[in-house]
Amino acid sequence: MEDAPSSGVNVPTELKAPVGPTDKVTLLLKATGNAPLMKKKTWSVSRTQTIGWVVKFFRDYLQCAPNESLFIYVNQCFAPSMDTEVGTLYDCYSTEGKLVLHYCKTQAWG
Repeated sequence: MEDAPSSGVNVPTELKAPVGPTDKVTLLLKATGNAPLMKKKTWSVSRTQTIGWVVKFFRDYLQCAPNESLFIYVNQCFAPSMDTEVGTLYDCYSTEGKLVLHYCKTQAWG
């Protein structure tokens, strides 16, 4: 038995609108306490990247020594777990199209 088509119009794949959120989110990083300032404060990263990846990337960018810590906080409130995806935090805590992350070398909040 053959399935009947759901509609009489076939839409080419390239003309269909994308479904779901975009693949990238915008991060706004703000220095807190004794953290060094970054020249570039706004970054676009994949929604599927984890906070652990973000911490490693910015530790390398800031040239942190192996024994230095780097703490990341969402909206000056809490430190997300390292396995949390950036897209999940963006969906819950973004403001004006950006996820605001504060970074510091010593524990500041939470």
